[in-house]
Amino acid sequence: MISAAWKSSGKTTVSLGLLRHFALRNQVSASFKKGPDFIDPMWHRVSSGRECYNLDLWMHGEERTRERFVDAWLRAGDGIALIEGNHGLHDGLDIDGSDSSAGLASLLDAPVLLVVDSRRMNRGVAAQVLGLQAMRPQVNIAGVVLNQVASPRQESKQREAIETFCHVPVLGSIPSDDTLKLPERHLGLTTVEEADNAEAFIDASACMVARHCDMEAIRGLFDLAPPMLSAPAGQSCRREARKAVIGVFRDASFCFYYPDNLEALQSNGAELLFIDTFTSDFLPEVDGLYIGGGFPESFFQRLCSNSGLLASVRERIEAGLPAWAECGGLIYLCRSATYGGKRWPLAGVLPFDITYQPRPAGCGYMELVSRVESAWFNQGERIRAHEFHYSKPGDAAADVSYQFDLQRGSGVTGSEDGVLYRNLFASYAHLHAAANPGWAERFVALAAAFRTGMGKRPSRLDPELFQSGNLIENA
Repeated sequence: MISAAWKSSGKTTVSLGLLRHFALRNQVSASFKKGPDFIDPMWHRVSSGRECYNLDLWMHGEERTRERFVDAWLRAGDGIALIEGNHGLHDGLDIDGSDSSAGLASLLDAPVLLVVDSRRMNRGVAAQVLGLQAMRPQVNIAGVVLNQVASPRQESKQREAIETFCHVPVLGSIPSDDTLKLPERHLGLTTVEEADNAEAFIDASACMVARHCDMEAIRGLFDLAPPMLSAPAGQSCRREARKAVIGVFRDASFCFYYPDNLEALQSNGAELLFIDTFTSDFLPEVDGLYIGGGFPESFFQRLCSNSGLLASVRERIEAGLPAWAECGGLIYLCRSATYGGKRWPLAGVLPFDITYQPRPAGCGYMELVSRVESAWFNQGERIRAHEFHYSKPGDAAADVSYQFDLQRGSGVTGSEDGVLYRNLFASYAHLHAAANPGWAERFVALAAAFRTGMGKRPSRLDPELFQSGNLIENA
């Protein structure tokens, strides 16, 4: 695991450099990101040429997290597995640290390479490392990389202090370099799709770590992990025969998809058809539609000018097409959004007008309880998810139906989330298939029913129809 004392210490840059360095030597088998992150895994995927999977103890629990790690690692082949932590090593919700990066490293017996932000410190850096070593859950901090080092003198003092008092080798000393900083935006790092120089940045990161770090010693850290008992691999590779075609909006504006979610749909019999909202002027013939999150606000000009696709999506959802929309997808389906001082007309499926706030309107984990029975969720079902959005709907019509009451989080209204309309579910919650194993099966079943004519054409005047969870026969 690559971790740090706190966020923005350089662990992502170091992780990307290591992944590219080892991938060029055909040594990487898998990479992982701790926590509910979409953007870092995109960068991992480009760096290593392989999919990056999320590991989240709070959403998935220990047993499922461990199973998913082992399964993804074994399916990827024989090689090294790199996990990038999130926030600081010991940051988490629970006071015992069980859901922190340290908790994950402890669960998986993963040695930790600690990236230290060297600025404004000399020998006192050892106190920081000692504290991280002593804090529970205790993990094996097997090496340290100093980052943003100002001078050889500072590096010498820090190295001597860490190796003397912490008994941990310093395996790298990276000088301060403003050109090697990932560009950030209001929701974190810029996505790979928006970055013009992603490959150049990753290559520069790989050169940097190779030049300033002991790569042979760092490679040796991977071998410190003890053997892990594992279940047979390949369970998530088995796929059912095709039951339905599900369209997936996937481009620079809608790019927040967990690979687990897409793979779960495929395993349950979905053929995925990826749709570029910039170039597709109508919705292809699909049996279901998945609109994930992303940054639609950065592309409102292009999205709103594609009136053909907006109209096609609206017509198909009104005709009963099963659709799942998360965050950016919810925004796309609203009447309008006001951003940058301009009001942008959108699909008009949902009776909301979106505004953007200067601070996050919803940020962090969510706990939701299903208030009604629907084809998506059972009444009383409890869901763990997460949200991160600066947007907020204005007042909606009083007869809007919601799937969930919130016990934690902001959602659509502050107390409710999961809009039900026709065969549509739209929400600010980002759901992970590993934490909600029935989601993909239900989605594919809805799409398959629509395909065969059993779920088509609910009346426009009956928005409560889908809430009952009953599929209706085609007249």
